[in-house]
Amino acid sequence: MAGELPEYYFRIRDNGAVVFRVDTENRLRRIEMEEIAQVNVRNGNIKPHGSRKLTEAESEMIRDWTERRAETLAARDVDDIHRAIDHMNLVTQWAQSRATDAQLEAVTDALLMAMHDLRSVLVRKKSERLSRDAAEPLQG
Repeated sequence: MAGELPEYYFRIRDNGAVVFRVDTENRLRRIEMEEIAQVNVRNGNIKPHGSRKLTEAESEMIRDWTERRAETLAARDVDDIHRAIDHMNLVTQWAQSRATDAQLEAVTDALLMAMHDLRSVLVRKKSERLSRDAAEPLQG
């Protein structure tokens, strides 16, 4: 393998990762990975594997990774929403220019319900933000 291997490896899974310590300093020069912990990105919980005790440096490294991972996932969420907006525009163009009556019949009710649900949530959330923003100067 080219380059230096990391000291730790994070195997991504739902809600977090399994953390491994990477070891190449064995007599056979094989890559060995020792599971040391599991981490939950949503709540920040770090569970050492088995009876293992994490060092303060390992705990700090895992907390740093968890923070960076949460930032990455949050950025991906926003990017996914921008892609959804693009896709909605493409669906609109398709419905206006290329869709057959049968195709429109197959998707119209589901699209209208999804759009109504989304609109209701967005309007409610915007109203909550505007109400909160208007009340803030009075509380300060």
